[in-house]
Amino acid sequence: EGGQLPGGKVSEYIGKLRHSVPGVGLISPPPHHDIYSIEDLAQLIHDLKNVNPKADISVKLVSEVGVGTVAAGVAKAKADHIVIAGHDGGTGASPWSSIKHCGTPWELGLAETQQTLVLNRLRGRVRVQTDGQIKTGRDVVIGGLLGADEFGFATAPLVVEGCIMMRKCHLNTCPVGVATQDPVLRQKFSGKPEHVVNYFFFVAEEARQIMAQLGIRKFDELIGRADLLDMKKGIEHWKAQGLDFSRVFALPPVPAEIPRLHVDTQDHGLDKALDVRLIEKAKPAIERGEAVKFMEVAKNVNRTVGAMLSGELIKHHPDGLPDDTVFIQMEGTGGQSFGAFLAKGITMYLIGEANDYTGKGLSGGRVVVRPSIDFRGNASDNIIVGNTVLYGATSGEAFFRGVGGERFGVRLSGATAVVEGTGDHGCEYMTGGTVVVLGKTGRNFAAGMSGGLAYVYDEDGQFASRVNTAQVSLDKVLPAAEQAEAGIPMHKGQADEALLKKLVEDHHRWTGSLRAREILDNWSTAVTKFVKVFPNEYRRALTEMGAKQEATAAVAKAKSATKAKA
Repeated sequence: EGGQLPGGKVSEYIGKLRHSVPGVGLISPPPHHDIYSIEDLAQLIHDLKNVNPKADISVKLVSEVGVGTVAAGVAKAKADHIVIAGHDGGTGASPWSSIKHCGTPWELGLAETQQTLVLNRLRGRVRVQTDGQIKTGRDVVIGGLLGADEFGFATAPLVVEGCIMMRKCHLNTCPVGVATQDPVLRQKFSGKPEHVVNYFFFVAEEARQIMAQLGIRKFDELIGRADLLDMKKGIEHWKAQGLDFSRVFALPPVPAEIPRLHVDTQDHGLDKALDVRLIEKAKPAIERGEAVKFMEVAKNVNRTVGAMLSGELIKHHPDGLPDDTVFIQMEGTGGQSFGAFLAKGITMYLIGEANDYTGKGLSGGRVVVRPSIDFRGNASDNIIVGNTVLYGATSGEAFFRGVGGERFGVRLSGATAVVEGTGDHGCEYMTGGTVVVLGKTGRNFAAGMSGGLAYVYDEDGQFASRVNTAQVSLDKVLPAAEQAEAGIPMHKGQADEALLKKLVEDHHRWTGSLRAREILDNWSTAVTKFVKVFPNEYRRALTEMGAKQEATAAVAKAKSATKAKA
């Protein structure tokens, strides 16, 4: 069902971290819109591994019937770590429907996962973790016998730190200061690291004692030994008579040499990435901050181009580099996730077209895609980038001379983008940033949009029928004076018309867009055709912030006047 952080808990600090504004509720939507198949998941794992090759990539799965098959797919998708989450898990802010009805006990999902992975010769490549109300050393040993390498504890350590399970986490009123942003209530927090260390010491001690009784010295020798589990005493009770656990405790019929625990590593093929060459060419910038420019050929077999380069750059320059320090001009077809997580200071200028997920997680860099010189059609009528472009982009700029696919700018939270048309579900769940669409959009535009602004060139007057207005309002684009007179708050401190015109000018400068040139040449008429998509919550938060700043300024002015008189 997804997580929801109510606006009352979004402080200035959290708003800054989430690229939103204080007071606006934040939604983590249940569907990850960049994953609709196992291939999509494999791409995401590849993206994350590229941007940080030293990190292990973990995928969390709900314990349910068939989870073993899903886990096998995840292992083939090159995940390093798989979590099987049991039905008793969930935070105090989780919806009751999830807590009561989602998933099965972790024991069932873990047993199925272990058996399926061993049968398919995949178990040695991944670490398997389980969680969901694991509290004791006995739970840990049973988990190990059913096939887990690792264990997740959440509720028990929270209780050790002082949680009394009031289930008010979402209300910001936790009486013991564990799950609240209220500074008064946080003073009541009494937990100490030593308390948690002590708890885990006793968990480990109980597990050690049980292992000693089983005659097992190392935990690795315990993993996957379901034959050591005994169910007879458990089913002697009359309520449990007739239950058959033989399938849960079954050992896969495979040769002894087939691994039953984690012994190997996944091959992510990072040594073959195009970024290895890009990093070598960009060394002067990475090591000394010198400007570099070079050209490369783009092929769609090269996935996640720019991510590993960005990760390497950020290791040396955590805040990025000045704009355009690394300028890479490429010709051809960009593969999946072209320019993913691109860091500040890198510009990737592609002459050609690009696939899905272009600019995913854009983090301060710039992505430009324009048609090849040989293209003879009308760019504003043709697709130039694929689906789910700029998914979760937090900062930076993107200019696309052509039409984007479906789910353009989903979960965008700070980046700036100009495109000449989009497919369905554009700007869905957007929380910040600015999007300019110089053409038609698909249906369901702005669904769940809680922050940022979108400006859409509504040439045929049909845009209103394609917008999901549950959380947004449609306004005209006004000059600075009229906007101030109407009391409409300003996005990023700029008037709508000035901000919009600058972005269209930037789009023309970077891509040579004929559509942008036509709009600029007839600006006085064209600006009246733009529709501003303004989230209601964002408007309210900006208005409140403006009123607060005015009140603070008035108080400061009064104090200075009083001092002057004195």
